[in-house]
Amino acid sequence: MRNINKPLRGDQLHSKEDWFSTQLLEWYDINKRDLPWRETKDPFKVWLSEIILQQTRVNQGLPYYQKFTNSFQTVEDFAKADLDEILKLWQGLGYYSRARNMHECATVVSTKYSGHFPDNYVELQKLKGIGKYTAAAIASICFNDPVPSVDGNVFRVLSRLFGITDDIAKASSFKVYFEKAKQLMPENQPGNFNQAMMEFGATVCVPKSPNCDECMFASHCFASQHNMIDKLPVKSKTVKVKHRYLNYRVFTFENHVLLRQRKSGDIWTGLFEFDLLETEKSLKSSNFVEAKLQYNSKEIIHQLTHQKLHMQFQVFEMESKKAWQQLKEEKQMKEVSIANLGEFAVPKPIELFLNNEFCQ
Repeated sequence: MRNINKPLRGDQLHSKEDWFSTQLLEWYDINKRDLPWRETKDPFKVWLSEIILQQTRVNQGLPYYQKFTNSFQTVEDFAKADLDEILKLWQGLGYYSRARNMHECATVVSTKYSGHFPDNYVELQKLKGIGKYTAAAIASICFNDPVPSVDGNVFRVLSRLFGITDDIAKASSFKVYFEKAKQLMPENQPGNFNQAMMEFGATVCVPKSPNCDECMFASHCFASQHNMIDKLPVKSKTVKVKHRYLNYRVFTFENHVLLRQRKSGDIWTGLFEFDLLETEKSLKSSNFVEAKLQYNSKEIIHQLTHQKLHMQFQVFEMESKKAWQQLKEEKQMKEVSIANLGEFAVPKPIELFLNNEFCQ
C-alpha cells in the first residue's frame, strides 16, 4: 500500500489497488439497500432511476420511480406520452428541465434506436439529458461497460480516502477522479462497483458527520488520519443567489380559476401557474378593478439552486361574468374548475398553496 502521509495530486495517481474494490464489494453485498432499480438491468428503468435520483434523496425519489414505472413499461410508452402528463408525474421533484429532457430522450431512443438504448458510454452521452455520470451508470450496470460513474458521493469518498485535493468545482479535476475510480474498478463487476461507491458515499461517507466507526477503510483514510474530513473534497465555487419577488393573483369566479402555462426561458417551463406580477421587492397588498380581494397570503420563501423566491398569493373573486370573460381573454388564460386543479402540473410552492390554503 502507498504511503498516505501526503495527499495525492492529479499527476500522482498510481496502480489499481485491488484491496479497495474487494472490501467495497463485500461491504455492498451485505449492506446494500433493497431498491427496485437494483433488481433490473433494463436500461429504461436504470435511466429513470438515475435521472430521478440526481440531487434527490432515495426516500423522496422512490415513489416517483414507482409512479413512472407503473405508468410506462417501456421507453416507447414514455415517448408516446404527452409532455403535460410527464410533468404532472414529475411534479414536486423540481428541476423540470430534466423531465422535458427525458421526454425528448425517450423520443429519440424510440425512433432513432428502435426503442433500444445505446450499449456504450460514448453513444449514451449523445442523448438529451444524459451526461457522463448517467451514461457511465447505464453503460456499466446494463451493458457491463467498465466506466466509472463519478458523482458527488464518489468525489467525496475518493478525496477523503486517498487525500485527493483537486478542486471538484473545476472541470479539469473530473479526469483526476475519473482515472482514480477507473484504476480501482474491477473490470468484471463495473456495475456493482459503481453502485457500491454511490451507496458507500450515501450511507457511510456522508457529507457531514460521516460514520467513520462503521468504515472498513478508516485505518487507511487520509482525511480521518489528518483531521481533514470537513475539508475534503475541496470545492471553491460559490453560488450567487438571486432574489425574486413573485406575486400571484388568483382570479376566481363561480368555483373556477384562471391558469396560464409557463413558457420557456425561465424556471418551471411548461408548468401551470396563476396570473403573475413580478416586482423588485415584496408587494404587501394590491387591488384589482372589478374584483374583490378575498385572501392575502403571508410571504412564502422557496429556495432554488441559484434563486431565492419570495412568493405571495392574493385571491380575487370577480364581480360579474362579463368582467370574468374579459379578463380571461385579455390575459389569454385557461378557465379551470377548482375541483380539477389537481390534474395540472404546477410548481411545488403553488402545490403547497393549493393543498394547505386555497383548497381547504
